[in-house]
Amino acid sequence: MIEFLHVSKEGPVGIVTLDRAESLNAWHEAMRTELTNTLQAFDDDDGVRAIILTGAGDRAFSAGQDLHEAKGFDEFRASKWIEEWRSLYGTMRSVSKPLIAALNGVAAGSAFQVALLCDIRVGHEGSRMGQPEINSGITSTLGPWIMNAMLGMSRTIELTLTGRLMDGTEAHEIGLIHYLVDKDRVMAKAREVAEQLAAKPPVAMKLNKRRFAEMTERTFEDALAAGLKAQHESYVSGEPQRYMEAFFAERRCRGAST
Repeated sequence: MIEFLHVSKEGPVGIVTLDRAESLNAWHEAMRTELTNTLQAFDDDDGVRAIILTGAGDRAFSAGQDLHEAKGFDEFRASKWIEEWRSLYGTMRSVSKPLIAALNGVAAGSAFQVALLCDIRVGHEGSRMGQPEINSGITSTLGPWIMNAMLGMSRTIELTLTGRLMDGTEAHEIGLIHYLVDKDRVMAKAREVAEQLAAKPPVAMKLNKRRFAEMTERTFEDALAAGLKAQHESYVSGEPQRYMEAFFAERRCRGAST
């Protein structure tokens, strides 16, 4: 049973909608597992030739990691967390069908990374993207790995250390969003692109995608190894737990004052 996604097919296009709108589609372990399994099932389905990934509602593609889950980690659970990302990201990298991200809103942290692991990104001016993990005391290793490959070291350092979010216009200008359209046209454009890619020769598509994964396999494994080491050290220090608890305390105070 799928609980945290909405899954459908439209002709040769599989559509996966992250479905926790009340939490800005932030994911936890169960949702990550569902996403991994669904992407693999679509890849195994000969009737599906392209896959769209989007978020429920109009505010977020995904806010990334659910901090309610992450603030309860210790160093051992944080290490298991990296292995969960290995499973999801490894699946995304191995999927032989083109992946299209329909960015209906914010894509932050690991959701930014998931969007970048898609082959094509469609968004609008309000589709904010970035790596704000430092603001929660979370170390970034997988984010800089993929950003560096796409943006170079200078921009990667700036985005990682400031934790700022880019708007859709900036993301489009630097090549992260391929198609910038009106907000109400994001899904329609994603379907159009998915149908175009679904019509391409499937063997060539599969082999091209496999080669892209091969080109970055060594650095992917290096980022995972760095993530295991960094998250263990980080959670031993207690800093992520303190910063996330402070974040929730501030939210509770804001709620009490309104």
